[in-house]
Amino acid sequence: MGQVAVTGVGAVCGLGWGVDALWQGLRAGRSGIGPFARFDHSQHRTHLAAEAPEADSPDLSRRCPGWRRLSIADRFALFAALEAMEQAGLDPTTGTMPPEDVGVYFGSSTGGMYESELFFGDFLRDPRRARLSALVAQQVNAPGDAVARQLGATGPVATFSSACASGALALGAALAAVRSGLVDVAIAGGSDSLCQLTYAGFNALRSVDEAPCRPFRADRAGMSFGEGAAVLVLEPLERALARGAEPLAVLAGAGSSCDAHHMTAPDPTGAGAAAAVEAALADAGLAAGAVDFVNVHGTGTPLNDAAEWQALRRVFGERAGEVPLVATKALLGHLLGSSGAIEAVATVLCLQRGELHPVRREGEADPELPVSLVLDAPLFLPDMRAAVSTSLAFGGSNAALVFSRWAGPAA
Repeated sequence: MGQVAVTGVGAVCGLGWGVDALWQGLRAGRSGIGPFARFDHSQHRTHLAAEAPEADSPDLSRRCPGWRRLSIADRFALFAALEAMEQAGLDPTTGTMPPEDVGVYFGSSTGGMYESELFFGDFLRDPRRARLSALVAQQVNAPGDAVARQLGATGPVATFSSACASGALALGAALAAVRSGLVDVAIAGGSDSLCQLTYAGFNALRSVDEAPCRPFRADRAGMSFGEGAAVLVLEPLERALARGAEPLAVLAGAGSSCDAHHMTAPDPTGAGAAAAVEAALADAGLAAGAVDFVNVHGTGTPLNDAAEWQALRRVFGERAGEVPLVATKALLGHLLGSSGAIEAVATVLCLQRGELHPVRREGEADPELPVSLVLDAPLFLPDMRAAVSTSLAFGGSNAALVFSRWAGPAA
């Protein structure tokens, strides 16, 4: 079983459009969470989200047919996919990508729900003005399908919708497809946009913090929402090297599990989350001691952070409080079906650059959760070997990914 290389990444989020905007914001510990204008939230108990900046929004109408008719989630997905493919040096228009050997694996939670909400708002005000075309992208598989159409990818196209684990599960399926030879290239990631359905729903559950989320802090009070997309291009390491591509990292393993515990609350023992991480490490052929950092799920909810700490204790034992943790959601918000994908990109960037992005020190640390969270300034670890990224979803759906650093053919 050969290694699977990450040869391209793309992203859009509350920090901006493009991987450079993502990394510069992460490295500075700059939060994209703040006031937002996508829809009226005046009647909700919270009023913050990490909305992708409209000022930076690209117009790809010349390059992408039907761009202006796409949902916001579809546009996020296409932008991230095009950026990732360009970095990978794969372009269907120049013959460098064989369409029949390319698969698309995407995670999403709501697809074009925002546009559907606009449709029903118009319909209630005046049925004659409501445009049925606004419902075209409603289905959850729309972002992945839009990517496949634009890139001419005629291999398998699969969408995963398992709440917050969706993007990570899509990457796990893509890894398996590349390893098995089902596809030569996998375009894998996720995309979700802000919408009233999820914002109202999580507010009703009182799972949203009135301030930007503060993972693992004593006064944490819930999550913050975000939006965007992320895409990773995966291909066999041998194929990438043969065509002269420079791998960014290696996707070494993936694992998943279910808590089988509760519809919304995590198993407080962390057993399910730990099982996913252990499965991913076994798939990668690595021991827990080889892990240099973890990009934690870290939503900032009291129950989830506590359960994740228990999972870390199960996996790392006495090292649990020493393993550096990065908490990407503290800066980007929770991207729901896309969160596992954009956190995978953040993990790859940290490995590639040899430094871990920080989060701002907000409030006191929780003495019950003695984690080693990277705070205030980047942590430089130039000799990193491997990292884990966790995604722990509603319904107890857990996913974990293991990435290894690429240090050249002689490594």
